[in-house]
This record gives sequence, structure tokens and C-alpha cells, in this order.
Amino acid sequence: MGQRAGRIAFACIVIITALIPSDGAWAANGAYAVDAADISEVGSCKVESWLSTATNTDFSTVANPSCAVNIVRPVELSMQTVRFRSDGDWGTILAPKAKWNIIPTGIGKLGVAFYAGGALDAATGENLAAFAVVPATFRLSETMRINVNAGWLWDRPRDRHYLTYGLGFDWKLTDVLQWTIEGFGQAGASDVPSVVRPRFQTGMRYRPNEIFSVDIIYGRNITGENANWITIGTTIRFPVPGSKPEHHRTGHL
Repeated sequence: MGQRAGRIAFACIVIITALIPSDGAWAANGAYAVDAADISEVGSCKVESWLSTATNTDFSTVANPSCAVNIVRPVELSMQTVRFRSDGDWGTILAPKAKWNIIPTGIGKLGVAFYAGGALDAATGENLAAFAVVPATFRLSETMRINVNAGWLWDRPRDRHYLTYGLGFDWKLTDVLQWTIEGFGQAGASDVPSVVRPRFQTGMRYRPNEIFSVDIIYGRNITGENANWITIGTTIRFPVPGSKPEHHRTGHL
């Protein structure tokens, strides 16, 4: 693929992942690509990180700190740092993002949010991409929900525009285990067929307490490279002192 193509591919996953994630306080997040409509409780922060390795030897490590603050209205701000290897070339991408909840989620009703951001090459400062996404969440119960994402992605070096999409299902199996399955991708013109093919991930989240959780995820074609991926991720949370536990508010981990 080459260094430029590798940077663009990883910019795309930074964008669709979204990370990235709630007063309803939970989002799909970490290494999962399909986001939920909630944002974190104002005053809380978290640090998500994950390591992904592919059967074609591609590799990435991601750190994604985020905090929710009140700037006129509540907004969740995050900054992903992605260090990757693609086709033997190394690079680093920075991806800032801001997310707002528009309609709160609830059992039996649709919640809606909006987020936008960009991606740039940390070494050169080159702007690689810009994106905007509308996540929607329908909570079937306290333990099951469906997340739907629709958005726009601009691949700036190639000056191409894509429609991004995602559909995910979260099921809280026990008080400490949650299963997620999701399909996502981008539609548009590409010289590489796998870039516009659907992408897939499924994984388990183990959350033994309010502060820490770990994810183990299998993925296919997650950066548009037509390879299989294994991802291990962690989240460390810094909740508002005295606030109601996050998973008690949403029913999810």
C-alpha cells in the first residue's frame, strides 16, 4: 500500500471508530467502531487504549483520552493518538473529536447524537481527513440495544468523499460481561476494492468494577485491508465523585 496509503487507511478507521466514546453515560467505544448516542457525564473522564494486530502483519496501538465538559451545552471531547505499521511503514495519526447528545436515549425510544472531527499526520501536520457522524441508539431493554451510525468522510489526500455507515448490537449477558457484534464501512469510489467492502467486528467486554474494563475483539477487514484482526483493549474511567454508577444508569457496560 505504501506509507501514504497506509496513513489514509488508518485515518479512516480512526474516523469510523470512534473510539470513540455518557449523562446517559455509555458509548460503543474503545476499539468498537459503531458508536452509541450517549455521551459521558459532565465532569467525568476516561482513557481508552487498545492494541490490534492483523494476519497481514499490519499493527496499531491507540490511546484515546476523553472528558465531558459543559461549553454552552454538554460536549464530550477526545483526542485519539494512533501509532501504526502498514505494509512495513510506520506512522502516527492524531484525531480530535467532539460529540454532542441531541435526544437522550431511553428504553423503547430513539436517542440521537452528533460528532465531528478530523485526522492529521503527527509527523508532517498534513490534514488527512474530516468526518461527521450521526449515531442513533434504540434501547430494547436494560440489557440490549441497537446502534445505527450514518455519516460523511472526506479523504483529503485523494479528495474523495464517502458515506460511512454502521450497525451494532450490544447485549449485557451478566453483571460483568457484555457481547457486541457490529458491521460498518464506507461507500464510494476507491481504487482498492476492499476499502469499500463491509467490515465486521465481534467481541466480549469484561467489567469487574466501575473503573476498569477489558475487551477482546475479533475483526475482519477493519481498515479496508482484507485481513483478520485481533484486538485487546482497556478502559480506565474517572467518574464524577458521588455520581450514580455508569452501568446503573444505562444498563450497559
